[in-house]
Amino acid sequence: MSKTAKVINSDVLISGGGVVGMTLGYALAEHGVSVSLVDAIDIEASLSDEFDGRSYAISYAPYVMLKTIGLWDKIGHEAQPIDEIHVTDGESPVFLHFDEKELGDGPLGQMVEVRHIRAGLYDAVKGHKNITLYAPDKIVSTENIAGGVDIVLESGAKIKAQLLIGAEGRKSDLRAENGIKVRNWDYKQTGIVTTVEHELPHQGIAHEKFYPSGPFAILPLKGNRSSIVWCEPPERAKTIMGLNEAGFNAELKKKFGDFLGNVESIGLRWSYPLSMQLADDYTAERFCLVGDAVHGIHPIAGQGFNLGLRDIAALTEVLIDGKRIGADLGSELVLERYVHWRRTDNNMLALGMDGLTRLFSNDNPVITFARRAGIAAVEEMPSVKKFFMQHARGTVGKLPKLLKGETL
Repeated sequence: MSKTAKVINSDVLISGGGVVGMTLGYALAEHGVSVSLVDAIDIEASLSDEFDGRSYAISYAPYVMLKTIGLWDKIGHEAQPIDEIHVTDGESPVFLHFDEKELGDGPLGQMVEVRHIRAGLYDAVKGHKNITLYAPDKIVSTENIAGGVDIVLESGAKIKAQLLIGAEGRKSDLRAENGIKVRNWDYKQTGIVTTVEHELPHQGIAHEKFYPSGPFAILPLKGNRSSIVWCEPPERAKTIMGLNEAGFNAELKKKFGDFLGNVESIGLRWSYPLSMQLADDYTAERFCLVGDAVHGIHPIAGQGFNLGLRDIAALTEVLIDGKRIGADLGSELVLERYVHWRRTDNNMLALGMDGLTRLFSNDNPVITFARRAGIAAVEEMPSVKKFFMQHARGTVGKLPKLLKGETL
């Protein structure tokens, strides 16, 4: 970097302006951290309904964090509370039923369409006094120096930050450039995502049906609508995606059933290959990973975005604590606290979701009998059900303050 070039100083630079990157940037900025936020796409131009048709189930503790930092009012205006979850194994009459009344302190989660999250986040970050947004733009070089990292963007902007954060998703370039390897497991499944409209109200109940070919989730949205996550082997998924509207709806009804009356897909369809991915390390020199860049899991229980939000809660607390005592935010001492806080939780949940996927995506008669017996047993054990619900809500373990609704 030329010594004569104008250099912009920033506490942190976040590479990746998706939902995780923007949420982290806002959380830090609200606590006085100066943030440079870089994304390769024009975020404003990507806010159309066609960009991402997914919806996220936001668990209770991350929802509390979003309220605490003032983001929920910006992204949650179209949220649909999840009051109950109904789990079945294929067409078996055996089921598992979770009800928020068994805990008594609020919904099990909130369903929010990604398009609303992205629009609300962009509105929150674009004019924030502590955030400088570079989009579309991308990093072309980085150099670690004493007390910071020098970063050059394609636009020619030159930034010096104490810490570089990779929030670029599963295919993070910065992760590779920092020599961090990942382990991958291919589930040989494709997730089909669409929004459907049905005749009868869903009453805030989410349904998860498990089939040997993959899970089929019905997730309640505002009105008589639901988000569908439909997992099939890749070739079958490709065939389903290629059907015309009438053919697709015919296949949809076979999986969905008629318990909510007539059902039809509305809008577009998307498909995503499903795999699990875990990074070997969370940090390198003056660098750390967050969200899908460090862990990507199967959507079997809708926990992917929640893991990212829990990363954000921990990293925000670590960096704010460091800034208040005048610590170097990119130092190994500061970052090691984040790694210690998040590695075990992320790995345990990722491996747990992997185990569930393998257990239910299986038509071995012995395994089928065992898992149905297990579902029936858990349904009759209120204390065990409560334990599972608390884990799903993200309220178990040593929580960062923001996940408990406490200010930093």
